[in-house]
Amino acid sequence: MPDGRVQRRLAAILAADVAGYTRLIGRDEVGTLDALKEIRAELVDPKIAEHKGRIFKTTGDGVLAEFSSVVNAVACAVDIQRAMSDRNASVSEHGAIQFRIGINLGDVIVEDDDLFGDGVNVAARLEGIAPVGGVMVSGTVRDHLGNRLDLQFDDNGEQILKNIVRPVRAYAVRLDGLGATPTSPTSLSDKPSIALLPFVNMSDDRQQDYLADGITENVITGLSRFRDLFVIASNSTFAYKGKATKIQDASRELGVRYILEGSVQRSKERVRITAQLIDGKTGRHLWVERYDRSIDDIFAVQDDVTERIIGSLATAYGGRLLKVWHERQEAAGTRNFEALDYFVRGMEFLNRFTKEDNSRARELFEKAGELDPKFGKAFAKLAWTYMIDANDGWSDNADVSLANGLKYANLAIERDDAEAWGHYALAGHCLFCGQYERAIVEYQRALELNPNDADVLMDFGSCLSYCGRAQKGLETAQKAMRLNPHYPEWYILQIGQIYYDTRRYNEAIAALEGLRTLDTVYRHLYLAASYAALGSEDEAQKAIEHVLRLEPRATITMRTTSDMAPYKNSSDLEHFRENLRKAGLRE
Repeated sequence: MPDGRVQRRLAAILAADVAGYTRLIGRDEVGTLDALKEIRAELVDPKIAEHKGRIFKTTGDGVLAEFSSVVNAVACAVDIQRAMSDRNASVSEHGAIQFRIGINLGDVIVEDDDLFGDGVNVAARLEGIAPVGGVMVSGTVRDHLGNRLDLQFDDNGEQILKNIVRPVRAYAVRLDGLGATPTSPTSLSDKPSIALLPFVNMSDDRQQDYLADGITENVITGLSRFRDLFVIASNSTFAYKGKATKIQDASRELGVRYILEGSVQRSKERVRITAQLIDGKTGRHLWVERYDRSIDDIFAVQDDVTERIIGSLATAYGGRLLKVWHERQEAAGTRNFEALDYFVRGMEFLNRFTKEDNSRARELFEKAGELDPKFGKAFAKLAWTYMIDANDGWSDNADVSLANGLKYANLAIERDDAEAWGHYALAGHCLFCGQYERAIVEYQRALELNPNDADVLMDFGSCLSYCGRAQKGLETAQKAMRLNPHYPEWYILQIGQIYYDTRRYNEAIAALEGLRTLDTVYRHLYLAASYAALGSEDEAQKAIEHVLRLEPRATITMRTTSDMAPYKNSSDLEHFRENLRKAGLRE
């Protein structure tokens, strides 16, 4: 380049190669070359173009292609392999041409129309370990892809690849079925696994959606407390809200054995609830129950539904579940319908992650707490609204916001010590204030109360990373993403930070660049630091320019305080600061 700088960019790289090419050439050189030329012209090249890819290098038996989108790269690979399978159905096994395909997402060096670097090399090495007729993708690709394609993956673990310094986690795409899903959470253990689809509001009043959502959320929370169950998070199940879904499809997509679905219809002071537990594998109904009660009895109905589920699963998996249910503490959470309604509305605003919506969420949580002073969960989320203000630079006085966060976290625990989110909020406050060991203790206490809470797990992963245990933090965060396969974007934001802390800068960039809606200073600071660590000066500077558009007064000093970059070890903090300097952020 004229200025002597190396030009880099982030790209999804697809590497395809013919399996057993030397053998095929030895058997029939002319026939093999003609067949391969035909396959390239009729299938491979058109598919790459269709998915907006660009072939930048060819060999005698393979191609390297660049895509700006991971989704397009993986979809292209799957289309090619499935089409090749159909094409080979009438060809003898000895004469069939079959591809191996590897895909990686990473930083590449641009030189005219060619690409070089580890981003390309890893894709080529993954192709080498892919099954014949199969597709192998890196962990970076798997994380970035999320649930955007209806595909299932087998985790092949960390792989040592030739001439690649770090082990690379590899996932094989399953191609042996029409429908497929992300990695099944049930692969983590043999626990009974369940997902609760959003209860359908059958009332004419759309405002009653909050009632239906609140019932769904409360039953999920009730079940999540059992460490002998694997319960999919509400973020993932609510992705099915308002959609006609086949039970077997939902079971497969979420990776669970059992599905609960139901409906709610309110008429003045009466409410009619229908619930049914279904075996997702067979489609068989395990039980169906209908309730016609006063609105005041709605929480008793929720308890009954939860107990019926526990009883049904205990029959299949042993009586321990039912024993634990009967020995449980008094249920945490509110028994006030109106307070629950305000809380559900508040969560809707909180999850939008803007200053204005955070403020609106605070008002709704305050109202929920006024209506039910024992509603610990409302006070816990009220605490988080203040801490988010402090952490994201939305507060005029971060110290005051943090003090309010502590006040309401303690109040949440005082009002309902059996509710995990009070301890979760206190853990967050302790982390922001540099009380690292206590933060870890409070996260662990929250997970004792609710071992299936994916949000707590994800934040705990970030905490461990800040505390110098980045690899353990990554493992914890990945478990959260399996519990919540339709995870919200803030999970990607945090795993980007964790990847940075593990010095896996390409993975950090892939995660953070892939965000579609969250446009925060935090995101672009870690993007800038990751690009700077790789020597990609132009991209690092662009990220800093974006930071300054969002926060014109931002400086390294302002943005690496203990509440905004709460690193326990000074070496980790300096690692962040040094790369921000390289990226061009002023002191």
